[in-house]
Amino acid sequence: MRKFFFLLFAAFFSVSLFGTYILVPMDNFQKNHLKSYGIAYWVLSNDIEVQWLLNYRGGSFLFQYNKQLALECTTRDVTFETLPDAQVAALLDEISNPEVNQDAIKLQKAPRMAVYSPKGKQPWDDAVTLVLTYAEIPYDVIYDEEILSDVLPKYDWLHLHHEDFTGQYGRFYSSYRNAPWYKAEVKSNEDMAKKLGYGKVSQMKLAVAQKIRDYCFGGGFLFAMCSASDSYDVALAAEGVDICADIFDYDAADPSMNKKIDYSKCFAFENFTLSTNPYEYEFSSIDTYNSRSAAGVSKENDFFTLFDFSAKWDPVPSMLCQNHETMIKGFWGQTVGYDKRYIKKNVLVMGENKSINEARYIHGEFGKGTWSFYGGHDPEDYQHRVEDPPTDLKLHPNSAGYRLILNNVLFPAAKKKKRQT
Repeated sequence: MRKFFFLLFAAFFSVSLFGTYILVPMDNFQKNHLKSYGIAYWVLSNDIEVQWLLNYRGGSFLFQYNKQLALECTTRDVTFETLPDAQVAALLDEISNPEVNQDAIKLQKAPRMAVYSPKGKQPWDDAVTLVLTYAEIPYDVIYDEEILSDVLPKYDWLHLHHEDFTGQYGRFYSSYRNAPWYKAEVKSNEDMAKKLGYGKVSQMKLAVAQKIRDYCFGGGFLFAMCSASDSYDVALAAEGVDICADIFDYDAADPSMNKKIDYSKCFAFENFTLSTNPYEYEFSSIDTYNSRSAAGVSKENDFFTLFDFSAKWDPVPSMLCQNHETMIKGFWGQTVGYDKRYIKKNVLVMGENKSINEARYIHGEFGKGTWSFYGGHDPEDYQHRVEDPPTDLKLHPNSAGYRLILNNVLFPAAKKKKRQT
C-alpha cells in the first residue's frame, strides 16, 4: 500500500515539477472548441505568448503552465493537457519537420475588437457577437458616427455583418416596409445622414465604406459575413452612381447603372450585374441565393469543403481554416454564398460548394491589411429568419462553422509570414 501511494505521489510530483506547458487540443477530444478560443484570447490579454499549432490536432493552442491558467480552463470547461518540457520540445521538433504539413505560429497580443452595428434593437442577431460573447472575448460596438469620426485606428479587427452599405435598407422593402422596425431603421439612418451633413443615406454609407477601405489599406483586419460582404463591394463600385430607387432615396435610380460601376474599386468581386428591381431581395448577381434554390440545395445536402493549405508555405489561409472538420454544414443568409464567376482572380477561395460553383469563404489582401468574407448568417441555424430567436451556443460548443469566425478573431494576433508565391 505504501508503495502505491509513493508511486501516486511521484507521478503527481513529476507533473507538478516538469509539466510546464498547457496544450488545448482542438480535435474531437475538445469538449468546448468555441470557449477554447476565449482561453487563447484571455492568455494573450495577460501578456503570455500562445503558440497556435497549425494542423496539429485540429489547430491546438500551447502556452506556458501556471495554476491560474489551468484553473481558468477548468472553469470554462475547456479540455487541456499538461505537458513536460521534454515532450513539448519533441512536439515542436516534429512540427518543424519540412515534410510535415504543420507549423507553430506565435500569437503575441490580444487584438482590439470592434463590431459595426447599430445601437438600436434589430430584428435579427449577429453570429459574430453571439460567439464573441459566448467565448468571453471583449469587443466594442461602433457605427457610422464613430467610424466617420476616425475611431478605426484604435482597433486591430473590425467585423461587419447583416448590413447594407448601398443605402437600400437590405432590400427588405417588399416584405417589411410597414414593419415598425423597418420604419425605425429608415428614420434612424436618415436622421444620422442629415446630422453628419450627407444628403442621402447612400452617400453616408459610401463614406463609411471608404473609411473601412482606408482602415484595411493601413493594416486593419476586416471580417464580413452575410449581406455586409457583397453590399460593401457594390457600394465601393457604385461610387458616383445612383443605384437606389425612389422608394429608398426619393429620386430615380440611374437606368444605366450597370454600365457605370467600377469593379476595380472592389475588394473581391468583378463583372457582376446589379439588380435593378427594388422589390427583389437581392443586390446583384454575386449572391447564390436564387441559383442554389434552383439547383435543389436542401438542408440534407448543403455542405461546403475547406481547402487544405500548407501550414509552412501558406500560414495565413491555414490559420483561417483551422478546424476539426473539413466538410462544414451549409447555412442560409441574405447573402448565402458567392458565385465563383464573379470572384477576382487574385482572391483566395478557402471554402466552396463545388457542385454549384459557389464559394462560401474567401480571403484577400488590401494594402497592408487583409479581409475575409464568409457567406451566410448563422452557422447553427440553417435558415435564420427575421425575428427568429438567437442561437443558444451552449447547445453548439463544438460548432465547426462558428470556428471559422473565431479563427479570424485570433488571426490579427499572429506574427505572420508572407504567403509564398
